[in-house]
Amino acid sequence: MSDGPPVALHCFAHAGAGVSSFHGWPARLGAGVTPLPHLLPGREGRRREPRVTGRRALLADLMDRFSDPPGPYVLYGHSLGALVAYTLTRALHEAGLPGPALLAVGACPPPDAASELSDACRESDERLLRRLHAVGAVPPDAAPGGFWHRSVMPVLRDDLALADSLRAAARTPVPGGPLTVPVLAVAGEDDPLVRPGRMAGWGRWSDGPLITRTLPGDHFFLRGPDLPHLLGRACRTIRRLTPAPAPVPAPGAPAWARGPAGGGTPAGRSRPHQDRRDRRDEGPAGAAAGTGAGRAAAPAAAETSRPPTPPASASVPASVPASASVPAPVPVPASASVPASASASVRGAR
Repeated sequence: MSDGPPVALHCFAHAGAGVSSFHGWPARLGAGVTPLPHLLPGREGRRREPRVTGRRALLADLMDRFSDPPGPYVLYGHSLGALVAYTLTRALHEAGLPGPALLAVGACPPPDAASELSDACRESDERLLRRLHAVGAVPPDAAPGGFWHRSVMPVLRDDLALADSLRAAARTPVPGGPLTVPVLAVAGEDDPLVRPGRMAGWGRWSDGPLITRTLPGDHFFLRGPDLPHLLGRACRTIRRLTPAPAPVPAPGAPAWARGPAGGGTPAGRSRPHQDRRDRRDEGPAGAAAGTGAGRAAAPAAAETSRPPTPPASASVPASVPASASVPAPVPVPASASVPASASASVRGAR
């Protein structure tokens, strides 16, 4: 697919933010990638629309945009956006629709882990503001009662309520079985909210390969150049190696609109996947793009979540079994130009 159309990179921003968070990404992503930021209701150009605070309303707003993708695509979500991207991936999987070739999440602990901000969604304005100031989410010139407090704070509070709702929904058992999409989990090395080691927990939310990356920056490391550079290389690798997904007809009624409003763990399980198989031999998400087609070696600084970890010199195959919802293969590149201190990707306690 090296001469095919660009890979679409669908982006979802953090709480309180809109598409302006991804300003400057087209140039930083490089050739062969089209960034498509998605604006949730209640902000920027959609500020007159009611904000969404639950899974069902969120999917009603998003699902039609992904019912018939023209080719392989990638989802990236930052903080709240990571939960949005995961929820959307799960709903597409349940509906039998083509899912992303790669699910990339940043600055967000997995749904079964504590989250300082979303857990604080019901706190008073005073206590919530103290937490927001501590992570640099409040502009230094934001005066009490000023524009930021009147316009941004209400959006941010509703977004935190949405994050809390999506976490709860993800822990509710639903039909559809586990995801098999490869996952790229990215942390900021100075993020006070989500330490890099916590990102390894995303390996419990898909049976596909997991790779972790740590980039320079705090909770808002998406504002720097390293994240779009990393995602751009991943998308170009997908463009080169992954065939376009065949359209799959949707059922009469979308699965996300039926049954309980949850979404995350397989049917009959109250916790994320407990019967993980050793998929090390299927682990392209941890493979480097290399210097030519067909070369894929295990990155020295990355470890997948499958024990035991192979030596840094070991070769990691660069293919993943195809499924109805996950095109394959999907290697995730590593590069010396992007710091890549991987967190130990180990299973969480059952």
